Amino acid sequence: MECTQVKPAVGAAADLTAPAPRSTPEGLSRRQGAREPAARTYARALPIVPVRARGLTIEGADGRRYLDCLSGAGTLALGHNHPVVLEAIRTVLDSGAPLSAPDLATPVKDAFLDELFRTLPPGLAERARVRFCGPAGSEAVETSWALARAATGRSGLLTFTGAGRGGTAGVGCGGTAGVLDDPFVNSRDTRVTRLPYPQDYRYPFGVGGEHGADLAARWTESLLGDPGSSGIPLPAGMLVEPVQGEGGVIPAPDSWLRRMRQLTADRSVPLIVDEIQTGVGRTGAFWAVEHSGVTPDVMVLSNAIGGSLPLAVVVYRDDLVTREPGSPADAFPGNQLAMAAGTATLAHVRENALADRAATLGVRLLSQLRQLASDFSCVGDVRGRGLMIGVEFVDPDGEGEWGSAGVLGAPAIADVAAAPAAPAAPGAAEGGVPGSVGSVTPGSWHRPLPAAPELAAEVQRECLRRGLIVGLGGRHASVVQLLPPLTITDEQAAAILERLADAIRAAVRCRGGGPATAP
Repeated sequence: MECTQVKPAVGAAADLTAPAPRSTPEGLSRRQGAREPAARTYARALPIVPVRARGLTIEGADGRRYLDCLSGAGTLALGHNHPVVLEAIRTVLDSGAPLSAPDLATPVKDAFLDELFRTLPPGLAERARVRFCGPAGSEAVETSWALARAATGRSGLLTFTGAGRGGTAGVGCGGTAGVLDDPFVNSRDTRVTRLPYPQDYRYPFGVGGEHGADLAARWTESLLGDPGSSGIPLPAGMLVEPVQGEGGVIPAPDSWLRRMRQLTADRSVPLIVDEIQTGVGRTGAFWAVEHSGVTPDVMVLSNAIGGSLPLAVVVYRDDLVTREPGSPADAFPGNQLAMAAGTATLAHVRENALADRAATLGVRLLSQLRQLASDFSCVGDVRGRGLMIGVEFVDPDGEGEWGSAGVLGAPAIADVAAAPAAPAAPGAAEGGVPGSVGSVTPGSWHRPLPAAPELAAEVQRECLRRGLIVGLGGRHASVVQLLPPLTITDEQAAAILERLADAIRAAVRCRGGGPATAP
């Protein structure tokens, strides 16, 4: 077999003198490379010029069709151009209503809030307020942080290694903050502390499962319980993803998340849950935090809530301090088309039980991918929740390495293990992640193999050759991400698995190896 690779679009230094008609995909890609930076790796790795799309399918300008298993980084809960979304948008356009009405009361906004409140976790919905902010997820994160700082009068934020959101205040990777004029966010004493995030493959304390989750929780409790020794004063808030997306599709153990809720509640530290990528049925519950039964103080929402259009909101308990009247406002919190599309999406997911469908199909896909992984030693781990799945590629010939929390000053494993066990939150004993599948037995010790980002990129290219769009993320971008729309059929799921399996075989052959039994 000849290993023909799909070459990424040319960079900014491309030679534009070569003939390439403006109407061709090649011409469009060349001009994109000259006009836009190469920092947006998504576009460079997927040199597609989409002209039509419906559901799971994208058609390129070259006439080729692709199964979109990335769904706009999870923004398309119903896939491309779903009829209920298009109808909602047309209704607003035909009504003559203003398309942007920042912070003003409108019938479209009122309908959106009605539907949003129907879906919120009951413990939060009863006391919820909603703040609209700039349309990006990073702006929503910044807004939630500013709210927590104003409520507590404290600076600093606790977040976790692998976190994929943030903004200019330094929470993580992200875009421009929407609250730069906030005196709390702009203060010089801002400190972000990254804590170990438990997982069952590259675990931070050399052990996974419930034992690893317990060690991570006790480390956090030790840090918060002695600010003098740890050097970390009580923070304004804790920001956590129920399933880390860009960190490599890593589900948080339910028992651990309940422990984080108990630790923060005992210390009056607002718990901020990032549901930007996990929300609206993606993980098999309408909101991923519901798997653990935790009620957060703040929820950060974006992506799918706009029904494919830019929209972000922060939902928070009504006893948290809000901005005073007259403070600076965001320019685009009132996108009426996004609210209409979001209302249609939320209602369709709720009325058709698409979260339950995601849970059922997700278990099946994870099981089948686990079987596939047993054929390839280069697949180190398969994990996920619902229709949020990650396949991590490793170097089977590399030397094993211990997982690392990446937290400066983390205590030795023995020191943490010797500390008195903290009382578990109610229901913690039955934790775990139902439907989560990995190559590691919970609680076992192992030395995970080195990440293989080149192989993962090769798999992505081979998928594209076979008409399948997948994403990359995680440690050194070595995790292939699958985020299909919630409307995916059984036949489409089978096609995705078939194309992915064939792509892995081709990528392994291209690198001079062949199928091998998992170590």
